[in-house]
Amino acid sequence: MSHNSTYMMVSGTDVARVLLRAGQWDQALAALPVSPASADDGLAVRAQILADRFWWQLGDPAEAEAAVDALAATEPVLARFCAAQLAYTRVVHAIGARAGDAELARSGFAAAAASAKLSGWGAFWLGVLADHIDHAPDQARAAYSTALDWARAHADWMLDSYAVRHLGDHALTGGDPAGLDLLRRSYHLRAALGARPQTAAAALTLADALPPGPEADQLRAAAEITARELSLTWLLAAF
Repeated sequence: MSHNSTYMMVSGTDVARVLLRAGQWDQALAALPVSPASADDGLAVRAQILADRFWWQLGDPAEAEAAVDALAATEPVLARFCAAQLAYTRVVHAIGARAGDAELARSGFAAAAASAKLSGWGAFWLGVLADHIDHAPDQARAAYSTALDWARAHADWMLDSYAVRHLGDHALTGGDPAGLDLLRRSYHLRAALGARPQTAAAALTLADALPPGPEADQLRAAAEITARELSLTWLLAAF
């Protein structure tokens, strides 16, 4: 066995995924190989990068929409899931919302929830719709719990962080102080994963839930630094 055979080769799409998690969307796009080993994988990662960038920065969605359309022929469920994210972003942030966007989001997330690969994420986003579109908190909590069970069964710690963040918020709203522990878990999971935009959002959420004091101040300051560095448009509006 050669010395180099003990190391795994890192592909351009692998690098792009790491940069995506760090909120370095332009660099992630640049890291994608022109001719990836799997063209389908390259299309999928590109669509996910652009959908994520639109969510956080709220820029022109045209490039993301084109990438999702290009993915539809080879990975229709993932394409519908990404299209649903774009539609939800347009609705919740009132950016170029179109008639039928809410239902487009609902059907795309439902398709993901019915799939093996994206079941937990689909359930989570159906919970978000229940929370913010349907104003149905009981339905939302049930969906987040389903997402959390799936996340832990599949060791998807990013999804775990999303589910506990929203369950924590519901717990606190209901007067349960244990919700603060869930918000802390979300923050620490995201930081451990190197998910910088998500960590900033979790830091601000935790800071808002804490009593005034040094910890809340430090979390809020850290969140603002990251939000400004990464141009996290809707998060910056909170400062």
